[in-house]
Amino acid sequence: MTAPDDGAASDKNLETLMFRTSLLARAALAACLLPALPAAQAQSFPSKPITLVVPHSAGGTSDILARTVAAEAAKTLGQTIVIDNKGGANGTIAAKQVATSAPDGYTLLLATASTHGINPSLYSRISYDAVKDFTPVTLLATVPNVLVVGKQVQAANVQELVAYIRSQGDKINMGSAGAGTPGHLAGEMFKSAAKLQFTHIPYKGGSPAITDLIGGQIDFMFTTIPGVLPHVKAGTLRALAVTSPQRSPAMPDIPTMAQSGLPGFQAVSWHGIVAPAGTPDAVVATLNQALSAALAAPAVKQRLMEEGAQASSLNTAAFGAFIQSEIAAWAKAVKDSGATAN
Repeated sequence: MTAPDDGAASDKNLETLMFRTSLLARAALAACLLPALPAAQAQSFPSKPITLVVPHSAGGTSDILARTVAAEAAKTLGQTIVIDNKGGANGTIAAKQVATSAPDGYTLLLATASTHGINPSLYSRISYDAVKDFTPVTLLATVPNVLVVGKQVQAANVQELVAYIRSQGDKINMGSAGAGTPGHLAGEMFKSAAKLQFTHIPYKGGSPAITDLIGGQIDFMFTTIPGVLPHVKAGTLRALAVTSPQRSPAMPDIPTMAQSGLPGFQAVSWHGIVAPAGTPDAVVATLNQALSAALAAPAVKQRLMEEGAQASSLNTAAFGAFIQSEIAAWAKAVKDSGATAN
């Protein structure tokens, strides 16, 4: 028999050891890289266009606000922000679409007082959770409603309107853009605060309600400023008060409801940006910074003011707290109104 070659055996053992060491090294490297992948993706964000889903049709205040802010924020992000209008069902269609999208920052929702304030109480069965299904990015703007009356109503201020409604028994009609909308619920808050009785007439949108208000088919309504501002300036409608805590720059001569004898009255519409739950913190921070910078731009502030909106950015935590406070605040108004939707 031939004795084993000790040198050959040593070489083979060394080769085996190096192979095992190589495997271990590659495994360790892979383990180190896995946690770093999301961070790397966040650092490269955004690398393609972002879609902002707007829960209203094109041309309205929400759409104009979204396009104005998105165009400015895109300059900072270096990527286009595409507006996708998905109206219907008080914003639930758009909200569900974003809630079920990939949490990568490329699909965002223009959240509103309806989608993330009113709907959780309005709908007995809702297709999304306004808190758990989303990551708040920032508040964009607040938009006060304005109380307007037709020319046939003999009232120059809120207290005169209260007296007029009381004098007419149950003959007074209030219009709105639809059951459960901010304008409808502002009216219900008015009814409760002033202890009034009147009939609510819901319309399919603000425009037909405004047309009937001008025509005298209804007596008053709460609605957003842009839709009625031209009619107020023309004298075909009379603005009595705004529903925000402060006067609106778009209507500086019109007092607030609180200044008109109803202390604490507040029913403000708002718009903000939310992303699907689980969106990386670094991506959210990038979006927040770009949107905040856009809101600080003088041209953006001016355009929003023309729409009766007040630019109002918040950090992520503050916006999350704001949403939860809005859900609680609108819940009472929904309950008092008796409004429901399925």
